[in-house]
Amino acid sequence: MAFDYNSQRPHIILKEYGRNVQNIVDYIRTVPDIEKRTELAYTLIELIKQLNPTVRETVENPQRLWDDLMIIADFNLDVNSPFPLPERDILFKKPMRLPYPQSEVRFRHYGKNIERLVKEALKKEDPQEREEAVIYLGKLMKTFYSAWNKEVLDDSVILKDIKLMSDGKLSMNIDKVREDNLFEKLYREKKKPYQQGGPQGKGGHQGRGGRHFKRFNPHRRRDQ
Repeated sequence: MAFDYNSQRPHIILKEYGRNVQNIVDYIRTVPDIEKRTELAYTLIELIKQLNPTVRETVENPQRLWDDLMIIADFNLDVNSPFPLPERDILFKKPMRLPYPQSEVRFRHYGKNIERLVKEALKKEDPQEREEAVIYLGKLMKTFYSAWNKEVLDDSVILKDIKLMSDGKLSMNIDKVREDNLFEKLYREKKKPYQQGGPQGKGGHQGRGGRHFKRFNPHRRRDQ
């Protein structure tokens, strides 16, 4: 009894479709009538979509499947394809090189987008809107910094960096920031089980030394 080993079979050209698809393509090539070959090719395309849901979901356009069909057939499949036949050079074509961004990031621990947001904040002319922009920037900067560093970033450092990035045009009183905890991080850290239900009450959370901090509410009126 002779065994048919994979090592003795022809090489699979596109492994993501499997050997059965390649065998069907080889059969379609042997069909003498071009109309019948075209009909079978359309049927195989639909079969591939049914057997490979990931291909159906990720494929950019139907031409991709027809190009793959030609590649499996070693560019030797005479059918009435709805798309232009791909060139054999497509297999050896290198992707275009993407240039690295040349702009220098002055504050890498915040990221480039923070500098873009600072430029947008400078476009605001209303003092109240500028102050709200500074508060939002401070929250973002403290959140981004704490994502990569264990130590807490002081609010005065954040204000200093905002002033540097805005060329001195954006500023805020540090006492006001600290009093209302305006630069509180956007995402609170999850409390440990032994910290749940402590004496901090409902109005805020308790920091070190028993001091209570107010929760920042962007909708809270200034006179409340």
